[in-house]
Amino acid sequence: MPSVPPLEISVVLLIAAAGFFAGVQNALAGGGSFITFPALLLAGLNPLAANMTSTIAMFPSQTTSAVAGRKLAGDVGPLTFRQMFAISVAGGVVGALLLLNTPASFFARLVPWLVLFATSMFAWGSFRRQPLHAASAMPRWTLVLVQSCIAVYGGYFGGGIGFLMLAALTIAGQQVRAATATKNVLAMAMNAAATLIFATSHLISWPAALALCAGGIAGGLCGAWLIHRLPEKVMRTFVVLVGATLTVWMFMR
Repeated sequence: MPSVPPLEISVVLLIAAAGFFAGVQNALAGGGSFITFPALLLAGLNPLAANMTSTIAMFPSQTTSAVAGRKLAGDVGPLTFRQMFAISVAGGVVGALLLLNTPASFFARLVPWLVLFATSMFAWGSFRRQPLHAASAMPRWTLVLVQSCIAVYGGYFGGGIGFLMLAALTIAGQQVRAATATKNVLAMAMNAAATLIFATSHLISWPAALALCAGGIAGGLCGAWLIHRLPEKVMRTFVVLVGATLTVWMFMR
């Protein structure tokens, strides 16, 4: 049965442009899903299909970032890197399965709250004045619980997981540079699990996913060039504004 609307060439090109901007955004500051998700909604996908399609489409660029910084990733407090990786994969699977079993109508009502939460986390992580690093390490059971919850959320929706993990990893004792690299690898693990599960869904719009993917890869390369040439705060402010606008729009729909 048909599950996603066919896309015109002009719409595919606009989605590719959104993917390009999201790729640039991810390279400079993160938050690319705040660009891809509304773009897919405007293209006619329902929120459930848009979320799954966006996750699959942006996975290749996430993998590139994770591999590039893998040598800096390491153990987190009382847990080894492999244990954190396993928790992230398992949580991603649980979150993806929960999403697959969520009715589209219920997810549509839930999305405004998810976007509000993700935007709040992004704004908090972007503009807080104090550094995230804390001297005291997080207890083992707390770290397992926190990372498990983040991983499930990452597989289910994923907006704002970067700052959630960065906060958890630094509070657990990692320095910011290592935490950033570890966060990238763990986010990739969550999305890898979700991508493998979502790929079997009839809700995926593959033309949109391919357009986003191509644009995201090109944008990532451009973002790598711009990273020392464009003020990061400008990009972060733009993401927060997009998230706030999207939140209001979703609540008013």
